[in-house]
Amino acid sequence: MLYQNRFTQFTKEHSDVIAAVVCGVLLLLGALALHLGWLGLALLLLPAAYVIGGFESAREGLTTLWEEKELDVDLLMIVAALGAACLGFWRREYHLIIDGAVLILIFAVSGALEGYAMRRTERSIKSLMSLTSDTARLFRQGREEEVSISELKLGDEIIVKPGELIPTDAVVVEGYSTLNQAAITGESLPVEKTVGSEVFAGTLNGYGALKLKVHQPPESSLIQRVIRLVEQAQTEEPPSQQFIERFERKYALIIVVAGLLLATLPPFIWGWSWETTIYRALTFLVVASPCALMAAIMPGLLSGIANGARQGILFKNGAQLEMIGKIKAIAFDKTGTLTTGELQVCKVISSSEYSQSDILKIAATVESSSEHPIGKAIIQAAHELDWVKATDVQAYPGLGIVGVIGENKVIVGKVAFMREYGADLPLYLQESAQQLERQGKTVVWVALNSTPPLLATREGVAWCVIGIIAIADRVRPEAAATITRLKKLGIQQVVMLTGDNRQTAETLALELGVDAVYAELLPEDKLHIIRKLQQKYRHVAMVGDGINDAPALAQASVGIAMGIAGSDVALETADIILMADRLEKIAAAIALGRRANRIVKQNIAIALFSIVVLLIANSLGNINLPIGVVGHEGSTVLVTLSGLRLLKK
Repeated sequence: MLYQNRFTQFTKEHSDVIAAVVCGVLLLLGALALHLGWLGLALLLLPAAYVIGGFESAREGLTTLWEEKELDVDLLMIVAALGAACLGFWRREYHLIIDGAVLILIFAVSGALEGYAMRRTERSIKSLMSLTSDTARLFRQGREEEVSISELKLGDEIIVKPGELIPTDAVVVEGYSTLNQAAITGESLPVEKTVGSEVFAGTLNGYGALKLKVHQPPESSLIQRVIRLVEQAQTEEPPSQQFIERFERKYALIIVVAGLLLATLPPFIWGWSWETTIYRALTFLVVASPCALMAAIMPGLLSGIANGARQGILFKNGAQLEMIGKIKAIAFDKTGTLTTGELQVCKVISSSEYSQSDILKIAATVESSSEHPIGKAIIQAAHELDWVKATDVQAYPGLGIVGVIGENKVIVGKVAFMREYGADLPLYLQESAQQLERQGKTVVWVALNSTPPLLATREGVAWCVIGIIAIADRVRPEAAATITRLKKLGIQQVVMLTGDNRQTAETLALELGVDAVYAELLPEDKLHIIRKLQQKYRHVAMVGDGINDAPALAQASVGIAMGIAGSDVALETADIILMADRLEKIAAAIALGRRANRIVKQNIAIALFSIVVLLIANSLGNINLPIGVVGHEGSTVLVTLSGLRLLKK
């Protein structure tokens, strides 16, 4: 039963190949029978080759004619082949029947090759679907229970053992491991995951067992969104392909009319024989058909989409692959795009005998009880240092935090918080803090109570500032190199759009090499700026991650979203998604788009050139039907294989 099912599946998937092979065998046997003088057997085998090799094309052509009232190239090929057969019977020149069968065979082989190329492209894209798991190991009431993915609910805890696929997006609540995320994000190296880390469905767990907590519905996981977008990309056609299809419908009608004129007028005008006239008209139908032109675009674009998916660049459709290669200007959101959106300690200045490490350790000890992002940044900076637990910790929202370390009280917070406690603020520290703040950094002051007290305060203690800590949003390490690479690719304008204050934005822009900065913007302001850029540069890309970027992403010629950091709204609005949030992939996407456009143009040129050459040769009487078929179908196969070049990195 298993082998029967596999055989049925194989024949269904490769029916075009089987039909071409059977057609070829019947043609060979029919030609041999005709050569041996077995006319009856030949007239049985050759029509069978026509039927088996041409059935699918005839069905599709007649369906198009019946339902859409339009002609297509499939029907033209069948008419030409049947015409050759009828002419062969009429003149009793049975080699013409073989000519028609050769046309059917080469057309069938060409279709099989195109089908193989398309299946290869689809397999490359849809391989993501094999990364999804049907079940998960649910941890409930101290026991493990295998359940369907669809049964998982928010808050459920699941167990993933070494070597298993992560079943759904979740957060690590227990354990440590490394995950292979290459299939999802394009990252080549395994990524460490520990408590608090987010993991994605379809990634492969390494050597450690993990307990995960489901934090979003399985159907909303990153891999499921990717699959839906890939399916959408395969069904949508780019503008160039839509134009070619509209052109093909009108072109096919013109070819039919021209073919009818060629089949009727030459005997009256030039005195050709009817046999020669009809034969030339049939050859004309073959060589003038735009099969190569039809195959010039989609194989290349679908191959490019597959190539991008392997690199962690998800194109929602072929139109965006075309468009990304044309952009002349690109706008970046700042927070979460050029920066990570995560705070980090960038500078520590001491005002006493305490070292920078001491200041970090003291501040982290107090902040270890805080959930504030600034506190987390300080803790992260001091994670390799040892500190004891602080007691009597009390947070003052918007100001700072107070705690006790051993016998000393510590305050960490804003300068206003220091002044409220009567702390002594050294002048040079104030000047350093002001300079850091002008650069867009947040300054946190650290003070200890002095012993014996030098200044009475409401606490009855005197405070001495021991240093300041500067904190800023972490710039993506690849941001500057990405902008440099974009300019080398010929991008004329690189712009930063942000809602932050102008001083912060300009400081970052200077560091990264951005051409222009627009700061203190609302979402609608970003939209208007994209429109202005389009008026000047026409094709403009926008890179963002947040809900406030969605209007600009939608307006841009190409919207690019960060796949991991991006909000759902940004991911739905954008045209291209960077699965690993790696900015350098933008340059790779542009290069891929330009390469795709070059290949498409090359393919169109090859297709048009072959049609023109074959038409001239036919008008001069220098080719017969089989040679016309080989030239026509050869050019179709050539442009199809040319498009598949994009499957290679």
